[in-house]
Amino acid sequence: MTTASLPMYGMTETRDAYDEFWAALAENLTQLGLTEVPNHLTHDRPVRELWSGPDLFISQCCGYDLIARYKNILRPVATPEYAVDGCLGANYCSTIVVAEDSPFTDVRQMTGTIAVINGPESHSGMSALRHLVSRGQKEGRFFTELKVSGSHIASLDTVRDGKADIAAIDSVTLSLLRRYRPESFKGLKVLGTTYAAPAPPFVVKASMPEEDVRRVRQALVATIEDPALTDCREKLLLKGLTIAEMEDYWVMEAFQDHAAKHGLSMV
Repeated sequence: MTTASLPMYGMTETRDAYDEFWAALAENLTQLGLTEVPNHLTHDRPVRELWSGPDLFISQCCGYDLIARYKNILRPVATPEYAVDGCLGANYCSTIVVAEDSPFTDVRQMTGTIAVINGPESHSGMSALRHLVSRGQKEGRFFTELKVSGSHIASLDTVRDGKADIAAIDSVTLSLLRRYRPESFKGLKVLGTTYAAPAPPFVVKASMPEEDVRRVRQALVATIEDPALTDCREKLLLKGLTIAEMEDYWVMEAFQDHAAKHGLSMV
């Protein structure tokens, strides 16, 4: 039994659309001759267990995972393109969020404040923010305190509650929240954005045979282009697809190297 999961932007409001997307993708995969295609998506399984498990068929992960914990374990097959402000082609960015009454107008003014990240291995919540502020570090720090919330929506809550001054939120996540949970942005405002990087890719095991990788890519393209899924894709903010290789995610290492060059190991 193999496992398929698309956890990066999964939320209650998008689950049915993801299931519909998977049903079409699974049919395309089967028609192309792939065997052991999962019948359904697995929801709510811990990603570390999922991505390192021997039963993985396909998933979606953060680009930072490809250069860090899951290097040589996962490989990208394609990068989704999103109909979201801050996304251009296969690239996305993070949105810098502060409290509605924050006195700051530029993130570079925020030395000595408190930041919250969703996790230390997140590109959108940590690495992109670290890259943005690294030139302003003093003695290896920019913020006086760094909190870890566990999720982007929890980071928004932390800033709203006054327990942190700033967060970097994945632009796709923020757009989905503003659409389906508009109350989640109440009391907050946008300060700016980070620099662009490749969006979270669809991934398979690095050991998948090359011919099977080619078929997975072909099935993804067919699913993205299927006119019968127009409404489904709109609910997920999906508008296109770019075929991806590991080399396309060099930007993640460049963000990390830039911060290290300026002496900032963590935001």
